Amino acid sequence: MNDARGWLLHLGLLAALVLAWFVLPAYHTGNLARILVLAVYAAGFNVVFGYTGLLSLGHALFFAAGLYGLGLSIQHVGLGVLPAFGVALGVSALIAAMTGYLALRTRGVAFMIVTLMFAQTGYLTVLYAGRWTRGDEGFVIARSARTLFGLDLADERIRYFAALVLFAIVFLSLAAIVSSGFGRALVAIRENEERARLLGYDVQRIKWLAVILSGTVSGAAGAAYALLFGYAGATFASVQYSILPLLWVLLGGAGTTIGPLIGTVFMFYLVDFASEITDAYLLLVGLALICLTLFLPRGIAGELRRRALPWLP
Repeated sequence: MNDARGWLLHLGLLAALVLAWFVLPAYHTGNLARILVLAVYAAGFNVVFGYTGLLSLGHALFFAAGLYGLGLSIQHVGLGVLPAFGVALGVSALIAAMTGYLALRTRGVAFMIVTLMFAQTGYLTVLYAGRWTRGDEGFVIARSARTLFGLDLADERIRYFAALVLFAIVFLSLAAIVSSGFGRALVAIRENEERARLLGYDVQRIKWLAVILSGTVSGAAGAAYALLFGYAGATFASVQYSILPLLWVLLGGAGTTIGPLIGTVFMFYLVDFASEITDAYLLLVGLALICLTLFLPRGIAGELRRRALPWLP
């Protein structure tokens, strides 16, 4: 992201999110805290899908690795917040490295199916380890254990700004990464893998590193979710949580830095609004998604970049 306008956009968006706490009603700031954490998850998915061109259906495995890595470390080992968060990142990175090493032996649809199988294995593991994970019921992390430097992370204000800090770190870091040589290599692989290989890129190694980076960021989102909202359950390891980041990224704009946040906000409030109108809210959500796919095939940010703002990162 060499264009100064890109950095101004990123910093301006973060400033707007800070301001949002002071001007929005409590209902919306509570929603935004959750959205920011999920947008980090979507940003992690965007690394492999939007920039590298790998369609994974197994990212719930990484999100759950972070979720349970932190939750079990606090619940059963008694670790503090920072050590538990470190464990969550380490577990997520390790699982992403092993999964990527094996899954990247396949390509295309086979890669998608293999990642889905790994995620289902993770989901079943959570269920079978119900003695510790409590399976579908899940477990609540005590509020007293969710403190950092004397700050109560369950407090609404602290939770919002903690989510914003995590989002800002990931948002700016990924913006720098995708504009670096590594990021350009990812895009080269996405556009034409064979040509990238002929140009001398170690395609397999770069894709493996992309999966590790993506899985670690997704794991950080899972750990933050458990920490800030105090709950870990098997639902977060299910197929649903592998499909959701794909929808968020497609709606917001794959291969854009702001797309994951836009897509997460749009999807969250679309479901929220539709559920107030009818019990068949998924029908309305489905129709809206079909219309967006037809008229904005590159997602909201992607279409903005194509039609009006070519500098949009």
